[in-house]
Amino acid sequence: MTDGFSRPAAGHVPVLRLGDVLLVTLQGDLHDHMAEQLLQDIGEAITGNRATGVVINISGVEIVDSFLGRVLAEIAAKARLLAAQTVVAGMRPAVAITLVELGLTLPGLRTALTTEDALRLLGATDPVLRPGGTRPGSP
Repeated sequence: MTDGFSRPAAGHVPVLRLGDVLLVTLQGDLHDHMAEQLLQDIGEAITGNRATGVVINISGVEIVDSFLGRVLAEIAAKARLLAAQTVVAGMRPAVAITLVELGLTLPGLRTALTTEDALRLLGATDPVLRPGGTRPGSP
């Protein structure tokens, strides 16, 4: 993934690299196989790119059930073990209400209204503007 883009096979969710942050955009349903593959892809992308953060944009997701909630929590747990933080961005109000009604707390996840806000939460800046895609204050 040296160019910042993964080339997903059919049934894969793309994992994009923006400097030291990975961006995953979920749209529609996430089936069992796709969820398992996404967990593996994110783990490999974190270690392969030395990513310090993962942003999961769920603005294209209309319904969150307990399965998707569990997948998001597992992604956050795996990322945390690999020294990366996870932020979920773009949650619709109806999705937030559903999560509360289901009693899902999503441990280890931070939230942001937009992907831009999520990148700011992770301390990332525009990787295109900084040589080498490093953060301010990084060597």
